[in-house]
Amino acid sequence: MNIAFFNTKPYDQEYFDRANSDGRHQIRYFSSHLDIESISLISDEEVVCAFINDNLNAEVLHTLKDKGIGLIALRSAGFNHVDMACAKRLSLPVVRVPAYSPYAVAEHAVGLLLCLNRGITAPIIAFVKAIFLYVI
Repeated sequence: MNIAFFNTKPYDQEYFDRANSDGRHQIRYFSSHLDIESISLISDEEVVCAFINDNLNAEVLHTLKDKGIGLIALRSAGFNHVDMACAKRLSLPVVRVPAYSPYAVAEHAVGLLLCLNRGITAPIIAFVKAIFLYVI
């Protein structure tokens, strides 16, 4: 199966290449977002794998269907960036991640609260900007 991955980072490619170590699928990675301009990158792919920042509106979905795409796989639980009514009319299946771990989301929220409470963000920003005025 030929798969086009959009909006990918090197760490995405590493994991998907490892999962495809048997070479059963032909994967092409694109760092650009999927939108009406970047659809021209698709050649003979059958599946498009998109992320939350990609724009899958009706125009994009019609063009994907015309190019022979038979499945859209989302690397996210959310699907509000996809025109689901249009996908249904086009008989274009959309699959997604079923859910995120509620524990992971809660732990991340607590971590962010601790950063705010402890004032960790200001020294990080100063370090990035090479302003070494903070005294511990």
